[in-house]
Amino acid sequence: MPSGLFALLDDISALVKASAASLDDVPTQVAKTTGKVSGIVIDDTAVTPKYVVGLNPARELSIIYRIAKKSLFNKLLILSPAALLLGYFAPWAITPILMVGGAYLCFEGYEKVHAMLSKHHEVDPEREDVRVMTPEELEKERVTSAVRTDVILSAEIIAIAYSQVTDQQLTNQIVVMLAVAVFITVAVYGFVGLLVKADDIGLHLTQEKFSPTLRKVGRGIVKLMPHFLRILGYVGTAAMLWVGGEIIAHGIPFTNHLLHELEHALAALPVVAWLAKALACGIAGLGLGFLVEKLVLLAKRLFARG
Repeated sequence: MPSGLFALLDDISALVKASAASLDDVPTQVAKTTGKVSGIVIDDTAVTPKYVVGLNPARELSIIYRIAKKSLFNKLLILSPAALLLGYFAPWAITPILMVGGAYLCFEGYEKVHAMLSKHHEVDPEREDVRVMTPEELEKERVTSAVRTDVILSAEIIAIAYSQVTDQQLTNQIVVMLAVAVFITVAVYGFVGLLVKADDIGLHLTQEKFSPTLRKVGRGIVKLMPHFLRILGYVGTAAMLWVGGEIIAHGIPFTNHLLHELEHALAALPVVAWLAKALACGIAGLGLGFLVEKLVLLAKRLFARG
């Protein structure tokens, strides 16, 4: 009996050691996965600040916190379990779902590019219906819209994270996906919170109680932030098209082969290879977004007639 107990303890000890050795690779997997979703992370960071523009500055951090809390909830309790279940019962569905999300990113990116190039017009209250909203209603609508966009981006992040650990043990898969979800959510919304309050920090530094150097820095921050947010918006749009186009390209064997051929041809120049690949995917994403937008308009017309 004692020998049987010792044998069982030895087996448990070996299992624990094997699990610990397997988990040693988790930081590497998290870093690798985070790099893969960098484009989506940039886009998420660039998109979110617009949802607090025009709202009470005192409510900005509270709104960002609400969005971040919902984002983390979706990643941890809905999207990650869904990805694991799909990977176990229907692994063939991962790529099509990724491609649908990629097409949506292309569509959103094209819409942003179109809005940038289109001439803005002022709303004429006599010709267009203007909805009057209270600050509370506007805040609620902004949060809802932000969470809806975040769900799409989070789904892409979780799907890509899962695609990087399909050959790992289940324990590793769960730990890596949860770690990626927490790390990216904290990083994105922590940085977004810093962005939306940067002008307030700058204004605070301009007070007379600070040294001339700090006051100068504060004025610089106040002047710089509008331009920085505008550039960040452009970067986010480009990242959206690039990531969406790359997801679609990797899901089609022919275009996936072309991307690998491009990388191989420019292997001696890694930076040039990356830029060429990103540019090709971005242009393809813009074209695909145009097609998706036309299909959406056609579907709306057909439903309206029906």
